[in-house]
Amino acid sequence: MSVQSAAADVDVDLRQLFASLARNWLRILLFVLVVTGLAFAFASFATKHYKAQTQVEIAPRESVYTRPAGSNNDGDKPILDEQGVATQVQIISSNEILKQVAQKLGLARLREFDETINMSAVSRVLILLGLKNDPMDVPADERVLKKMREKLNVFGVEKTRIIAIEFSSEDPKLAAAIPDAIAAAYIAGQGAAKSESNTAAADFLAPEIADLSKQVRDAEAKVAAYRAQSDLLMGGNNATLATQQLAELSTELSRVRANRAAAEGTADSVRKALQNGGSLDSLPEVLSSDLIQRLRERQAELRATIADLSTTMLDNHPRVRAAKSQLADLDAQIRSEAQKIMKGLVMQADAARARESQLVSDVNQLKAASAQAGEQQVDLDALQRDAAAKRQQLELYLTNYREAASRQDRNYVPVDARIASPASVPSEPYFPKIGPIVGAAAAASLLLAAIFTLLRELFSGRAMRPAPGTRFAPIDEVAMPATARQQPDAPEPSARLEPAVAGGFANPGAEAQWSEAAADPEIVAQPRPFAEPEPAVKAEPVAEVESVTEPEPVVEVQRPRSVLGEIDIEKAAEKLIASGAARAIFVSPEGDEAAASAILVAREVSDAGLRVLLLDLTASGAASRPMLDSGLFPGITDLLASQAQFSDVIHADLYSDCHVIPVGTADPVRAMRAADRLPIIMQSLTTAYDLVVVECGPADAQGISRLGADATEVFLSMLEPDDEVTKAAVNLIESGYPDLTLVTPIGHEPPGTPGRRSAA
Repeated sequence: MSVQSAAADVDVDLRQLFASLARNWLRILLFVLVVTGLAFAFASFATKHYKAQTQVEIAPRESVYTRPAGSNNDGDKPILDEQGVATQVQIISSNEILKQVAQKLGLARLREFDETINMSAVSRVLILLGLKNDPMDVPADERVLKKMREKLNVFGVEKTRIIAIEFSSEDPKLAAAIPDAIAAAYIAGQGAAKSESNTAAADFLAPEIADLSKQVRDAEAKVAAYRAQSDLLMGGNNATLATQQLAELSTELSRVRANRAAAEGTADSVRKALQNGGSLDSLPEVLSSDLIQRLRERQAELRATIADLSTTMLDNHPRVRAAKSQLADLDAQIRSEAQKIMKGLVMQADAARARESQLVSDVNQLKAASAQAGEQQVDLDALQRDAAAKRQQLELYLTNYREAASRQDRNYVPVDARIASPASVPSEPYFPKIGPIVGAAAAASLLLAAIFTLLRELFSGRAMRPAPGTRFAPIDEVAMPATARQQPDAPEPSARLEPAVAGGFANPGAEAQWSEAAADPEIVAQPRPFAEPEPAVKAEPVAEVESVTEPEPVVEVQRPRSVLGEIDIEKAAEKLIASGAARAIFVSPEGDEAAASAILVAREVSDAGLRVLLLDLTASGAASRPMLDSGLFPGITDLLASQAQFSDVIHADLYSDCHVIPVGTADPVRAMRAADRLPIIMQSLTTAYDLVVVECGPADAQGISRLGADATEVFLSMLEPDDEVTKAAVNLIESGYPDLTLVTPIGHEPPGTPGRRSAA
């Protein structure tokens, strides 16, 4: 919002508005008393109504000793869910039960339930005039049911299986009797329904049992006949005889094949050892022969003897030659015994092969017989399943029929409901409650009277006042008088610098004019007293012109003097508010101390009611450190380095309502690699805030090029009008920022606020 629109608005004088309540207290009090009295009279003379409640529990009533054998063991648990309880609620409030209760208690004879009894003369006149429906047109039963439904409330208690039956009546005894009668009628109806269902079940089961008995006998006869015809003899494990024999032969065949393979393998090993002249000691069959073992022992003895003889005799000695001859005979006998063992193994393998062939032939025959028996068994199993199913159904029907018949004979049908809490005769009426009615009437009448008084005061305009203007007073342009040492025709310094500074250095000679003004010490130090104002150019009344002869002495406020056309903090804030700027870029060529201008301007605009954020882009954090009293907060470098989010880097100023994004704690080198994201970040901040103030430090035009957009103001913060400031301003103007504005923080005194410290 702008300053001008806020000053032209009006505001509500709350003090004047609420003072109207004190001025009209007597009128308000009388209104409250009248309404309260009427409410008391109504509550005192109104017909009293009493309410009673009966609670019905929906739960199984079957005893563990009388429960049917086929029922579940957890039958004591509630049998109805939420939908089932809602169904029972509708049954309780049905017309059938209400008619039974009305007939039992004779409600049709009471005027409370039938308005045709002792009808008043006023009602008869209204009926004759057609202003009221004639109740005689409605049947008596429907009139009673209509009144009962108006006074009856049946509902299920939340998260329980209890149904509450509430009834209101002018008679307290009747208010308690009717819900009890409704609950009793409901339970009786449920019992009658169960008894009827039990009788119907018994009548249905009797002929069904007779038919099933005949079907079971026929099915079992078919099973026996088919078994005898197919010669399906059953063996062990509930299998046919052919199948059992086939399994046994298959086992024997596997054993014979294993023995044959073992005999053939052993015989082949012995044959190869004999043919190759190898050692026979490694063959188990050879080692297991007793004769070969004795020959081996004799062979060992001969070798020992030959060894003893060789020590004293030569090889040709008769005794040595005789021992060696005996050793050769032993070797021949061992090989002869090995050949006999091999022949025995071959004969064993041939016998196993013959046995295998016979078993294979028998298995093939049994396979065919077993396949035929399997086909016949399938048909037999089908007949058995049919007979078993019919027998199972017959047994179930017999059990149910016996239970139904026993309950029918003994007339025992438990109902899944009971009266958990019967109604008691109420001693106090539930309507009217004099205390609450009178209290509510008094409170409502007081509130209405207060609202009426406030609205009347508001609409009359007496509670309206002009809104207070902004604290930025409009600046009047006053012609500055010439100084004492200036020539009459020479332009004064302020006029000479105004096009350069206030106009944004639009002309090419701005730099020379600024340098000349800054270099003249007399212009800088010379005070500028007020002189006589020159007459206006336009024609004015003579009397008015002549009346301005000698100006009254004016007390000059000791404020910092404008040397280069710079403006102070208040005027800079006023300029931003009036122009509706969304971004304000501050350049401080003199270093960190000049960054105070951005801080003070941001706080001034924030105090005016706008949402302001200061973005610190200085290297040392000169703009954010005074606002947060620390430089260790995450900031713009963390955001650029993707180490934080917006919510982590935005902080509140400790001394104003302004928000601030500090420099941050991330690596600046890594952050500057993502400098291309600065325009996106600036656009997001501009969307969220009314004004974004950016302190760039001693930056140049290229450095601030990424921060600018539409509705952007560029400021040059200065402390002293030296050459450094002049050079920075000229560079910015020549680089495409002709609307540059100079601002200085010198001489600014922040307004004191209770409970708030000032920091800049």
